[in-house]
Amino acid sequence: MLDHLKAKNRAWASRKVAADPGFFHRLEGQQAPEYLWIGCADSRVPANEIVDLDPGELFVHRNVANLAPPQDANYLSVLQFAVDVLKVKHIMVVGHYGCGGVAAAVDGKRRGLVDHWLHPIREVAHDHRHELDAIPETLTRLNRLCELNVIRQVRNVASDVFVQDAWARGQSLAVHGWVYSLSNGLVNDLEVTVSRPDDVERLAT
Repeated sequence: MLDHLKAKNRAWASRKVAADPGFFHRLEGQQAPEYLWIGCADSRVPANEIVDLDPGELFVHRNVANLAPPQDANYLSVLQFAVDVLKVKHIMVVGHYGCGGVAAAVDGKRRGLVDHWLHPIREVAHDHRHELDAIPETLTRLNRLCELNVIRQVRNVASDVFVQDAWARGQSLAVHGWVYSLSNGLVNDLEVTVSRPDDVERLAT
């Protein structure tokens, strides 16, 4: 079962060893990534490939619509491990244009459990309803909501106690907000980087 995937795995491992014989030996020794990627689970958004980093160089957490909910134990466990144990220097919240999760949050259809998960996006849409309602084209409006969602999640991450405590003890740590474009493979830096507690206030969206 899934023999084609296992064959691809063997071929990938062989290519890695051919290009760098010590690659897996180093990887086995430790992971010391400088970056935590909080991104969407969309299969078209492969974190390592987008920023051209090898395994071991990027710590990754993905979920539907790249959320950072302060009540989600899964996300919080990843965040704490990344900040307190791995000592990452950068946290990137990365959404993507054309996000199906963002669209599903506001299309009015019932989907079950995922509706509860996507509720924070509906809150963002409500808070920015005047700006969004002024955008006549649906795709443009949804893409702007993707950006606003990333900004809100950056604020959530930067407000978390693990990040706040890291800053209090002088740890170098910055939280960034990006949106990836499926149409050209490039990330759009929203320029909402937070690197100290005082920066959080300007993200009061």
